[in-house]
Amino acid sequence: MTIYQLLPRLYGNRTHANVPHGTLAENGCGKLKWIRQADLTALRRQGYTHVWFTGLLEHATQTTYAGIAADHPDIVKGKAGSPYAVKDYYDIDPDLAVHPEERMQEFRDLLRRTHRAGLKFIMDFVPNHVARHYESDAAPQGVLDLGADDNTSLHFSPDNNFYYCPGETLRIGAYEEYPARATGNDRFDAHPSLNDWYETCKLNYGGMSPLTSTWQKMTDILLFWAEEGVDAFRCDMAEMVPVEFWQHAIATVRQQYPHIEFIAEVYDPQRYRDYIHRGGFQYLYDKVGLYDTLRAIITRGTSTHAISNAWKTVDDIRSHMLYFLENHDEQRIASSFFATNPLKGRPAMAVEALMGTNPLMVYAGQEIGEPGMDAEGFSGLDGRTTIFDYWSPAFQQKLTGQVPLTAKEEDLRTWYTQLLRLRTRNKAFTEGPFFDLMYVNPHLQSQYAFLRGENRLTHLVVANFSDKDVQTDVIIPSHAHEFLHFVSDDIVTVRVPANDYIAVNIP
Repeated sequence: MTIYQLLPRLYGNRTHANVPHGTLAENGCGKLKWIRQADLTALRRQGYTHVWFTGLLEHATQTTYAGIAADHPDIVKGKAGSPYAVKDYYDIDPDLAVHPEERMQEFRDLLRRTHRAGLKFIMDFVPNHVARHYESDAAPQGVLDLGADDNTSLHFSPDNNFYYCPGETLRIGAYEEYPARATGNDRFDAHPSLNDWYETCKLNYGGMSPLTSTWQKMTDILLFWAEEGVDAFRCDMAEMVPVEFWQHAIATVRQQYPHIEFIAEVYDPQRYRDYIHRGGFQYLYDKVGLYDTLRAIITRGTSTHAISNAWKTVDDIRSHMLYFLENHDEQRIASSFFATNPLKGRPAMAVEALMGTNPLMVYAGQEIGEPGMDAEGFSGLDGRTTIFDYWSPAFQQKLTGQVPLTAKEEDLRTWYTQLLRLRTRNKAFTEGPFFDLMYVNPHLQSQYAFLRGENRLTHLVVANFSDKDVQTDVIIPSHAHEFLHFVSDDIVTVRVPANDYIAVNIP
């Protein structure tokens, strides 16, 4: 699995005014129709297998559409709003449609184009929280809105969809809510701060039974999109929802749609195995392990031996860990908050792509060195590409052919394509075992060396995190020869360019 994360709100946007805090009318918005067949086919040729279309569901916004009122501005982050403050689980966001009244059809057309390109379709499932003004106008007949039957006089009831603060009013700016509901990041009082997820309400799974309202409603939402043809769900903040719910919901979905894959955003390593073995997730974010380790090597010069420690902590579940260097939550490699130079991410990317059969993710723009240094509005200048504002980043103009790539950008994209093709087409990397060489190479402090493959397919990979070209000896122990069934010299001398890698066949 090699994932390309793409935010349709930005992708293909043809309006380039880029007014900070700008409205839809001022700054425009990408459309599902503008994600062309040629774009998707190109992604498949570059080595991707899945596309995660981020932010498809209708969510809180300051924009009005026919039949859909704008949300109160004090409970919307940015003019466009957060894609993770969902206000209709059964609908596509109208911003993303050329013809908003036909948005579900435009979604289905995109789904067909994705499949036609040989790619699988990933969408978000946001189970922990919803927008403060949740109201579905697209739910199937007979489906009640979340909270419609709640007893709001109770702080907690297993039959309620929300948690309440009876007798208390929530006030955020000029917005008032009575009775106050708990906030998405587990604030169970009526006084969230601006640092909290104040624009969202926490959902109640506390009944701990498939018969309770929230469990049934949320499982039905998964089934709805599975029936539409979605191939995988990226489950937002999955660890904030009880593992027992996932055990029920994933099993229920797979009973009818056994091909569907589930990816969990989980950050607590102590809970990883529970969400895999009990919950049923195939894949989990590897953020606090490998991502944090690689970032420390790039930015602080931490020894590359730390990579060995990172994978060993999850060795028994390593094939379940999703590797990435960028996503919508993290700072761009090329930003001044991270590495400044996008080439510094190349050795880390090579390690992630080639050391195992793990899923791997690339964020749109990463492959051409997008710096994420715009001050778009709510997002501000933070090294991230906004998910809250209407905007037209330079990278999406380039990826869609509106503006030509520079020579350096073209070179970087070619580098990514060659790496991903090696990962997905060479049997040593699609199937071969992994052997870490660092324990016999203590002299390697800015390089990381390992073997992949076996017999005549064995490859030596050396990633160089140094800013200088390096020529170095790599010791290959006799145990590696026995384990991988190949014969080579005990010491191999390699030359590795700065901020790059080599992968050489060594039988």
